[in-house]
Amino acid sequence: MNNEKEIQTASHCRHYAMCKIDYLGVGVCASGPERGFVTFFPQGRMDLYHALATGTVPMTPAALESADTCSLCGICDKQCYFITGLRPVAVMKALKERADKFRLNNEKPTIVPADEFIQKLRTITGDRFATNDPAILITYSHDPCPVAKPQMPRYAVVPGCEQEVSAIVALCNQYDMPYAVRGNGSSVMGFVMSEGLVIDLIRMKSIEIDRANWCVSVGPGVSAFELQEAVSREGFRVNCAEPAALVCANIMCSGIFSLFSAAYGTNADNCVTARFVATDGKFFSLHERTAPNLYAYKKEDTGLPGICVNAHIKLHPVTRDEEGVLVPFSSLAHAVAFAKELSVRRIGLAVGILGGEYISTFLSPNVQLAQEVKSIFTDTLGIGYLVLVIGDRFSIAAIRLMKLTVIDNDLFRTLYLGLPELAGSKWTDLIRDLAGPEEPFVFLAKDKLRPLIEAALSPSPGLLSSSFPEDLRPFFASLYENPKMTDLVWLNMFRILSSRMGREKHVVAFIVYLPVDPELIEEVNRAFKNIGDTHGIKHDYGFITPLDMGKKAVFEYDYYLDHTDSAQITVMQNAIMATAGMIEQYSAAHPGMKWIRYTLYQGFARKEHIFYID
Repeated sequence: MNNEKEIQTASHCRHYAMCKIDYLGVGVCASGPERGFVTFFPQGRMDLYHALATGTVPMTPAALESADTCSLCGICDKQCYFITGLRPVAVMKALKERADKFRLNNEKPTIVPADEFIQKLRTITGDRFATNDPAILITYSHDPCPVAKPQMPRYAVVPGCEQEVSAIVALCNQYDMPYAVRGNGSSVMGFVMSEGLVIDLIRMKSIEIDRANWCVSVGPGVSAFELQEAVSREGFRVNCAEPAALVCANIMCSGIFSLFSAAYGTNADNCVTARFVATDGKFFSLHERTAPNLYAYKKEDTGLPGICVNAHIKLHPVTRDEEGVLVPFSSLAHAVAFAKELSVRRIGLAVGILGGEYISTFLSPNVQLAQEVKSIFTDTLGIGYLVLVIGDRFSIAAIRLMKLTVIDNDLFRTLYLGLPELAGSKWTDLIRDLAGPEEPFVFLAKDKLRPLIEAALSPSPGLLSSSFPEDLRPFFASLYENPKMTDLVWLNMFRILSSRMGREKHVVAFIVYLPVDPELIEEVNRAFKNIGDTHGIKHDYGFITPLDMGKKAVFEYDYYLDHTDSAQITVMQNAIMATAGMIEQYSAAHPGMKWIRYTLYQGFARKEHIFYID
């Protein structure tokens, strides 16, 4: 009965949770918001099918319900293929077939008896939102993290309000029950699992905009996409991370960093105050005099003092003349110097230095095209790095005065919608004919050549959608007709393209804060590269964003692995150890360089309760 293709697809779910948000305008799986548990979202069904097919868990009432509540609507195929290239619907069909056959054989589902703890949990949340059913627990037992082994919890709960969270924590104290707090998706370091209870906060989705005080009150179940969408309708913007990431979790655990951090800051810069359920089940807020300083940097691993159940986040104004541009450079040092100059002069709202891997992966509908596009950008055009800038008309005018090559949004749209032709002979012949003594990318900005570029690429939504599977092409052709899908401002506010960075393989991100020193940054970049090369893993530069008027920058370097391959996991573990040592050495030699590890609340608090939220 097992279908190896479906098992393989299910095992490669990245847990990025993009199936939990309506980022393509097609809706979300109806059973997920209704039940809360991840088992009732496509992500959970992928894990469930794999567990059933491999005999990890038996068929249970929740497994049957998960299969029954899938309508095979096809939404998850569109969502998941856009990000990871996976087609979950085949897995959903296989899950339903397994459930149907189980019933035809008149088999009885396995029921785990309710013990005293689960009965008391249910008095807090109601029967539907507290469980010890293995079909639900298995979906909280692992993530793609290469340094954490799967750990099956005994219970899972999805509270609906902060009072329920408080009561749950008090109950765990009473029973000496370890617990982990779960966000929306994956943790690259494996801190979202527990041998006891997993608390999933996804049902707590309150959003209240306070115009008078320029802030928004956010519940812990609100994703970055949902929050940005809500405040955008009111004419505001927030600084937030990946679209499916839960905002409160990001702010409290690692601090928000995005390209908009160039103007909006990071860590405490984004948070006005926040409310927590403390380790004893009582409440405290960060604005209280006795509250802990969560953003104090101390070079040791630490744990959160409680569970964030609400945060007041800063709102930012948006002008009607904002636009995005891309400025290409052949070297990282020159790109860093330019980004620093912008930050020192306070030019632009969002500033980021992107490398060839990110550029090609973000834009391309599939892995093969991404590889071809990367070669065109780096080898043919000579673009090693692109500095993305979003600003008002005054900022963009100032950049144009610097006499650099500028790819405006119109040219970006042409390149984006013409990607399939970008690697074709017409394009490469055009570059060969036009290339002069200057760097090849210089001709991109010459207005008189725009018609030639248009003719060579023939950009259109239909052309770009031709890179998708045939049955999905009509949908994506229609999607790319929407101007926001080629708008640099919208794409970077909502960050749906950046979720593709783990499409080929799961990504392990290393993030450091360091001075905006081109020589130091190039040296650190080489150190990451050398470790990646030595261990034979896929790796690449991620991004850099200047902070605090160019005094600091946040720098990301990425390693990639197939999280289903035990050999790659072992290699990655060794690479991570080597990288940790390298970062510590640089940090000791350069006091201005700080590792996000020590701004990340990741450890264990009293009684081994886990307070990390992903």
